[in-house]
Amino acid sequence: MINKILVTGGAGFVGSHLCERLSQDKNNKVFSLDNYFTGSIDNHVPNVEYITGETADIERLVNFKPKIIYHLGEYSRVEQSFDDIELVSKYNQIGTFAVLEFVRKIGCKLIYAGSSTKFGDQGSGKNDSPYAWTKSANTELVQNYGKWFGISYAITYFYNVYGKREISIGKYATLIALFTELMKSGKPLTVVSPGTQIRNFTHVDDIVDGLIMIGKEGIGDGYGIGSPEAYSILDVAKLFGGDIKMLPERKGNRKSADVITEKTNDLGWSAKHKLKDYIRVLRTNNWVKL
Repeated sequence: MINKILVTGGAGFVGSHLCERLSQDKNNKVFSLDNYFTGSIDNHVPNVEYITGETADIERLVNFKPKIIYHLGEYSRVEQSFDDIELVSKYNQIGTFAVLEFVRKIGCKLIYAGSSTKFGDQGSGKNDSPYAWTKSANTELVQNYGKWFGISYAITYFYNVYGKREISIGKYATLIALFTELMKSGKPLTVVSPGTQIRNFTHVDDIVDGLIMIGKEGIGDGYGIGSPEAYSILDVAKLFGGDIKMLPERKGNRKSADVITEKTNDLGWSAKHKLKDYIRVLRTNNWVKL
C-alpha cells in the first residue's frame, strides 16, 4: 500500500531535505505544498509532486487524503517578524488553522514543527517576537485540537538548523550560511551584540532523522531535535576564523534556550553531526557551500 505524505514548506530548506528522504522509500508518494515565500524551485528533488499555493487554501489544493502531514510551511524568522507581522499572522495563524481543520476533517496524523524559541530564556522567549508568540500559541492550538477533536499529532522543536540549501543571502539568510558567504567574499562576520547568545546548531540530516522517527512513533508534545553541543555566536564566528564586526542588539534575540530532546532520544534519535566538522569541510572547500 502506498503512503501518501504531504509536506507543507516542501520546497524550503528543511522541507526539501525531508521530501528527499521520504521519497527514497518506494512505499511513499510524497507531495509538497509551498507558496515559495522562502522556498525555491532550486530545492525541488526527484519523485516529489509539487503543489504551489498557500496553506490557507489547503482544502482546495489538496484533493487526496494523506496518511501524514508534516507541517513545516510557516513564517520562520525571529528578528524580521517585527517588520513582517502581517505575513506572520497570515502564514502562522490563518494558514495553520486551515491545516488543522483539514486534518480534523480527513483524519490523518499531523507532525507540527514548533519553535525552540518557546523555551528561550527560561520560557519568557515565547513572547519576545511575533514569530515566537505565534509558534508557541500554535503548539497550544494543536494540543487543543487533539483534546477537542481527537486528532493524532506530534509536536517537534528544531534548534538552529544548518546544512545544504540554507538561505545565504538577503533578509532571511541564516547564520551558518551567512557566515559562509561572508568568508567567501572576504567580508567581516557580522555578530549581533552581545554575541554571547547561546545556540545549539543542528545539522539538517539530524533534523530529518528525528522527523521521520517522530512521524512513525511520536505522540503528543515535546519532541525537541537539537544537538547537545552549545556555542555562543562569537564562538561560531571564531570557528570560521574571519574578522568580526559587532552589530547593535536586536529585539527578539533570545540569550539561550533549553534543549528538550528526551522524548526524541527515547525513540532512538541522537545528533550525529558536529558544527566544527562542517565548518572544517567548508574551509577545506574554500567556503564553497556543501
